[in-house]
Amino acid sequence: MASVKVQQAHTVGTTGAKAKLAAFESDLAKYKARLDWSGNTAQIKGIGVSGQVQVTDTNVSVNLELGMLARAAGIDAGKLQSSIAKRLAGAFAS
Repeated sequence: MASVKVQQAHTVGTTGAKAKLAAFESDLAKYKARLDWSGNTAQIKGIGVSGQVQVTDTNVSVNLELGMLARAAGIDAGKLQSSIAKRLAGAFAS
């Protein structure tokens, strides 16, 4: 399995960070994946991908595992990591 790990610092607290992740959740839905929240941790569930998002007062951490189906579909872990980092940076820039 290929792993993707992204960290994003922030200054908006856990509640504000979870609100800013709404766009990230919408992006996941486009790929038939979703976040299942339990407190400040969400499990990422989708076809060919699993992982979790953790939110603290100062940081968001996204950890994904790409399964064989995702890799067979041509998903490049490096490009995905870059894309997630860019989207998170944009979400927390405002």
